[in-house]
Amino acid sequence: MNAKINNRTIEILQADITDMQTDAIVNAANAQLILGGGVAGAIRRKGGPSIQAECDKIGGTFVGGAVITTAGNLQAKYVIHAVGPRQGEGNEDEKLKNATLNSLKVANDNNLKSISFPAISTGIFGFPIEKCAQIMLAATIDYLKKSTGIEKVVFCLFSKDDYNIFKNELQSHTGT
Repeated sequence: MNAKINNRTIEILQADITDMQTDAIVNAANAQLILGGGVAGAIRRKGGPSIQAECDKIGGTFVGGAVITTAGNLQAKYVIHAVGPRQGEGNEDEKLKNATLNSLKVANDNNLKSISFPAISTGIFGFPIEKCAQIMLAATIDYLKKSTGIEKVVFCLFSKDDYNIFKNELQSHTGT
């Protein structure tokens, strides 16, 4: 499903984010940038050890922050590592919004035209998928209404249920 925001595209897709051919994919990272399980583990397995080596040099980032590395053997050129909140740590909504916005800013600052997001913090961090869709889509729509070089933002969901939640949320924002 696609929607246009200020002549830019938001796409909701059910797929494996490690197969995306956008300029960057977003890793749902931890603050230490250790590629363990979930999305990060899939990125480590398919992308190879160079991504973790670059993360080790960076050393970490704050909850709500985002940093960029190359993408190793992945089809994307870069991985943007965004640290979302753990459910129950406090101020989770604002931290997820910041992780989304900081990922978009990192992509824009690196002159990237396309980026693919997973549902940040909804795996082992326990954030509710419905609230994740609301926050990430609202932040992205607001960002795309402003001046940016980003032309396409994909929300790449692994499960059909998560895809439907994001699709319905995008439809409620755009009326499509």
